[in-house]
Formats: sequence, structure tokens, C-alpha cells
Amino acid sequence: MPELTFQGKTYAFEAGETVLDTLLRHGLPAAHSCKAGSCGSCMLRAPAGAVPASAQTGLKDSWKAQGYFLPCVCRVESNLSISPVGADAQLSGTIRSLELLSPDVLRLRVRCDAPLPFRGGQYVTLLREDGLARSYSIASLPDEGELEFHVRRIAQGRMSGWLHEEAGPGDRVSVLGPSGECFYVPGNPDQPLLLVGTGTGLAPLYGILRDAIANQHRGPIQLFHGAVHKGGLYLVNELRRLAAAHAHVDYSAAVLQGEESEDCLVGPLDKVVLSRIPKLTGWRGYVCGDPALVGLLKKKFFLSGMASREIHADAFLASVV
Repeated sequence: MPELTFQGKTYAFEAGETVLDTLLRHGLPAAHSCKAGSCGSCMLRAPAGAVPASAQTGLKDSWKAQGYFLPCVCRVESNLSISPVGADAQLSGTIRSLELLSPDVLRLRVRCDAPLPFRGGQYVTLLREDGLARSYSIASLPDEGELEFHVRRIAQGRMSGWLHEEAGPGDRVSVLGPSGECFYVPGNPDQPLLLVGTGTGLAPLYGILRDAIANQHRGPIQLFHGAVHKGGLYLVNELRRLAAAHAHVDYSAAVLQGEESEDCLVGPLDKVVLSRIPKLTGWRGYVCGDPALVGLLKKKFFLSGMASREIHADAFLASVV
């Protein structure tokens, strides 16, 4: 069996194990969250040895060239030497503010010690000083000087519980990233944009929306935000103000449970969206939130005429620890 070298010691793989499995089995420090290659929180660097291409899917080309990879999906056939990520991929920062946007959604703002190049809608991994890591989408824009995240409180969630109950301005954290392909790309300013999300899937869409406006996108922009009930909606007034200030922007809120009103639609989000825009030929779409709904919307958008290359999606995966 191949062997893994980490921090000067060598460990044997067991059959079928990923690099992350081996690290955890030996009780070694290894930040991780989704274990599915989606969040990026477990990223490590391989200065020596062959890394399968599948373990670098979604990473920036510059990171791939330096040997960065995702150990949670990395199964090797030869010896591998690994090390923690370097300063080029991880920055230290300070929590600047925490503000409740709804009973269970917190607006967290972090200022990094050095500039972090990113696009609104991408995601980073936030690391606590003890190594606990979780990934969050970026709701802010680069010129705002701070990273904005929307953190939903999860029952028994270690990171969300800490942020909601214990963390405060001045606490130190680290940021790993950015990653993700779900962001606004200039170049076709008259193309209609469809932004659809549930829960804190609104965070990347909020960044994408404001980035499109900042880049003087002229085509219609339709934003739909869904929740189970009205208490799950947030940023409602801010989004209404944005829509009122820009004639080509339209914001719609939708819930599964409740009574329909002028300012809130009722029904499954996919049906709400397609009842308003049944033909999507020529549109560009962004879908974020619950993984099952993201998958459903991608399929329905395609069947309604949206080209697959125009559908950009990030599904939110719950932590397994």
C-alpha cells in the first residue's frame, strides 16, 4: 500500500481510504467539513508525489500548479508527501461586526489583514483559531474592504453556534480561499439574469446582484428568494430598495407556507419562478441553496431553454461533524 508523509512522519493508507481518512484515523489535525470535495475547507498541499486530477477539481490553476488538492476526495496509488496550505491561500483576519438579519441568520463581517482578491458570490473557508473550519459564500464586493457572510444557526452547529452566541468584534479568524465559479462575469451587459436561492443561498446572490449593478449590467435581473415561511426571509427591505433604485432589477420573495400577498408569493420555488418566466432561452442563471432544490432548478431551467453553460450553481452542504 502507498504511504503518506506528513509533518515528518509516515503513515500507511488502508484500502479505499482518502488522504483525509488516513489523517483522521491517526488523530492528526485536519480541518474538514463536507467531506465531498465541495467546501474546500480541508485543502492541503502536496510538495511531492502525484495528486489525482479529481482531487483538484474546482481549484484555481495557480493552486493546482503549486500542488494544492482536496484530501477528502483524494485516493492515491503511490506515496504522497503533504503539508498545510501556505500564506498564499490563507489570510488572517478580524471579526468586525455581527448583526442578526433574522432570528436565525447572522450577518458576519470580517476584515482580512491583507487584500483578498475575490468576486461576490464566491466562497471561502472560515477557520477558527482552534482549527474548526466551515465554508461560507461572500455577500460583499471587493471595494467594500470587508468580507460579508450570512450564517444560519444550525442545531448543534459548532461554528454557527460560536458565531451566534460567543464570538464578538476583535476575535481573530483565518480565511482560506476564495473558491467557486458562481459569480458575475461582465461582457454581455444586455443578457437577462435569473438569480434564485433559498435560505442563506441568498448570500452569494446578494453579492452577484450588486456586482452586476456595479458593472452597469443593463439587461433585466430577476431575483427570487425562497423560504419555508416568512420568518425565513431576510434582507427584504434592502432588496426592495435596490429594486426600486434600478428599473431593470426585480425582487420576489416566496414561501412554502403562508398566505399569498402583494409582497410574497406562495408555492414551491421552482413553480413560482417558472410561472413568472416560463421561457428561459437566452437567460443566464445563478442558483444557490438547498442541494436538492439546486439540482431540481438546474434541470428545470435547462428544460425551459437555458443553455447548460449559462447555469451557475453552488449547493450548500451541511457539515458532517
